[in-house]
Amino acid sequence: MERRAFLGLGLTGIGAVALAKKGMALEYYPNPSDKKWAVVYGTWCGTARDAGLWISEGMGGIADVFDVRENPDLAKFENIIIGSAIRSAKVTPELQAFLEKNQSAIGPKVRGLYIVCGNMRRPVTPELTKQLITDYLAPLCGAKDAAARVFLGRVTPRLLPPDIREQMKMMGEYDNLKRPDCMAFGEEILGRA
Repeated sequence: MERRAFLGLGLTGIGAVALAKKGMALEYYPNPSDKKWAVVYGTWCGTARDAGLWISEGMGGIADVFDVRENPDLAKFENIIIGSAIRSAKVTPELQAFLEKNQSAIGPKVRGLYIVCGNMRRPVTPELTKQLITDYLAPLCGAKDAAARVFLGRVTPRLLPPDIREQMKMMGEYDNLKRPDCMAFGEEILGRA
């Protein structure tokens, strides 16, 4: 192979990898908005991701939706929604670390908070919302007066780590996360803005 052809092929490959890496992001943003909304979530099995996408959908699809593991730069966003799945009354470690690191920049921009939890399949109560959001998630991210919602979640044993899968065996597989509930919460957040 000629040197010139080799260099051209190499540069083409590097460009393709760079574009593919950008295209692989979990960013979801179908309808641009001048309001600059972002949903940032922490998840173990995808339930908080689904809730975040449906919340954005309820807002007309104007919010970027980010998995916190992407370490999103939220500087350009004016309005932020934070959510997580809960395990042992705690958000994911990645979300907790992200919020602790970015609390001062994020706190004033938080417009909505959500938690997804199994709650032993019992209905969500105001006490649970207070415990998980008002007393825990809101202070963790420095949020004041944000819309708050706890959604019942789902368990998909195949997606759980083996040790947790054994603990959850007695619960079986279930799905109590409802798309219309998440969309209604998105509408509520947007209506408050």
